[in-house]
Amino acid sequence: MGRLNTKHVRFYADGYDLSGDTSSIGPLMCDFPVEEMTGLNWAVKGSLLGQPTIGIGTLNGVFNSATSGLHELAAAANAERSCMVAIGDAAAPAKGDPVFCGKFAQKSYQGVPGEVMITATAEFGPQYAASLNYDDPWGDLLHAYGEETAANTGSGVDGSSATSAGGYMVYQIFSVTGGSGSVTISVEDSVDTDDGNFGELLTSGAIDVGDIPCAGIVQLGTTATVKQYTRWQIAFDTATAATFALAFVRG
Repeated sequence: MGRLNTKHVRFYADGYDLSGDTSSIGPLMCDFPVEEMTGLNWAVKGSLLGQPTIGIGTLNGVFNSATSGLHELAAAANAERSCMVAIGDAAAPAKGDPVFCGKFAQKSYQGVPGEVMITATAEFGPQYAASLNYDDPWGDLLHAYGEETAANTGSGVDGSSATSAGGYMVYQIFSVTGGSGSVTISVEDSVDTDDGNFGELLTSGAIDVGDIPCAGIVQLGTTATVKQYTRWQIAFDTATAATFALAFVRG
């Protein structure tokens, strides 16, 4: 990862690309509080780690329209939102780039009129402890924001080796074209980059196009095996194209 430029950061929530309405998001936090502990016969003082506090902080942006973008989503506060913050390396986020993922409660939404625009602020609380079985919010971008019209036959993202600690996928489906029916987004894994060896690992299940835009998180068991390579996959019913983003976080 090279030097960060915020113009290469993207923010997605509940199937909305809010990047153009957002001027800043953060801090992206994964903080483990430390409780000091010393037994009567311990030679040195020790400490115990608690559960992490995971959060995306505050979104600062602009009020763009009453019927689209940031306002359309954030005006309904006190909602739990599936979020992705994708971070590109000297360019827009691409396959393999890091993504901060989770499900966070939007606590507030405020607009402040100015001379030429109305600024908007949305405050997000920490991730609900019961919403995920994992403490790590950082994953890999398997599919950058973009449209697909057919199944994936390409290579995957290299996870260095197989792991046996599970993981979870986070998907954002922004739009579909070409009819009704459903769209299914999946994560596949493989022992190598040959697409003939990929098999389904996690799936969103069939999502009715009438429910799009939408987002979601699907988890594996915390001891599940994930092979070295992971990639995106898509399947259509009668729809012919979908614009989406997909991330996977290894346990």
